[in-house]
Amino acid sequence: MAARQEVTAWRPRVRGVTEVFHAHFTEYAYPMHVHDAWTLLIVDDGAVRYDLERHEHGTPHDTVSLLPPHVPHNGAPATPHGFRKRVVYLDASVLGEDLIGAAVDGPDLRDALLRRRVGQLHTALARPGDELEAESRLTFVAEHLRERLDERLRPDGRDARDPALARRLRELLDARVTDGVTLEEAARLLHAHPAHLVRAFSGAYGIAPHQYLTSRRVGRARRLLLDGLPPGEVATTTGFFDQAHLTRHFRKLVGVTPGRYRRSAR
Repeated sequence: MAARQEVTAWRPRVRGVTEVFHAHFTEYAYPMHVHDAWTLLIVDDGAVRYDLERHEHGTPHDTVSLLPPHVPHNGAPATPHGFRKRVVYLDASVLGEDLIGAAVDGPDLRDALLRRRVGQLHTALARPGDELEAESRLTFVAEHLRERLDERLRPDGRDARDPALARRLRELLDARVTDGVTLEEAARLLHAHPAHLVRAFSGAYGIAPHQYLTSRRVGRARRLLLDGLPPGEVATTTGFFDQAHLTRHFRKLVGVTPGRYRRSAR
C-alpha cells in the first residue's frame, strides 16, 4: 500500500480553539514533540499508538484522547492501513494548566457521549457561519472534560510533578521562542550547571530543551501559515535560520512541508 498523507488545517473564528487539524496518514510516525495547547483527538479510522510521559497509550474508535500542553508525546499508526484523525487544539481559556497532571495520568477517555460531542464540534467548526453553534458545543465538551479530569485530582487540587528547575527553564524557553537562548545563558540566568539543567528538563518532560524549543517554533509556524504567510517569511518570524531549516523540522513534526500545509488551509 502506497504511503498516504492527507491533511486539512484551519483556524476557526471560535474563542478557545487555536487550530483544527484533520489528517490521514498510513506510514508517517510523529517523533517526540510538545504543543503549547491542549490536543483533543479522535480517530475515525484505524488507530494511533503513542507515548506520553513514558507510558504507551492507544486510540481506538470509541476513545477521546486529551493530550496536555507542554508534555512530550509521539504518535504512529497502530494498524497496517494507518489512521484518520481529527484534532482540535484548545488554549488555556478552555482548560487550565491545573488539569495537566490529571490528563497525563489518563489521556484516553472511553466515553461514548463525549466522543459524539467532539464529533459534533468538528462538524460545527467546519461550517462558516456556525460559530455560535461551535461555541456552544465547545462549552459542553469542555465542561465534560473538566468533570472527568476533576475526578482524578489529588485532594489538594495541585499538580506538583514538575521539578522547579525544569519548570523555570520551560518558562524561559517559552519567553524566548523566537530569539532563542543558549544553554550557557540559560544556566547563568537560572543559576544551574548546564548539564544539570538538561538532565532536570529531560527528566521532567521526557524531551530535550532544544527539542521543546523547536516544537514551540513549529507550533507558531503552523498558525502563521494558516494566516497565509509564505514559508520564507514564517521561517524568519518564528526563529528558524532559513526556509530550509523550517522545512526540515516542520516536515519532521507535522508530516508535510510548510508549503503543502499552507495550501491545505481552508
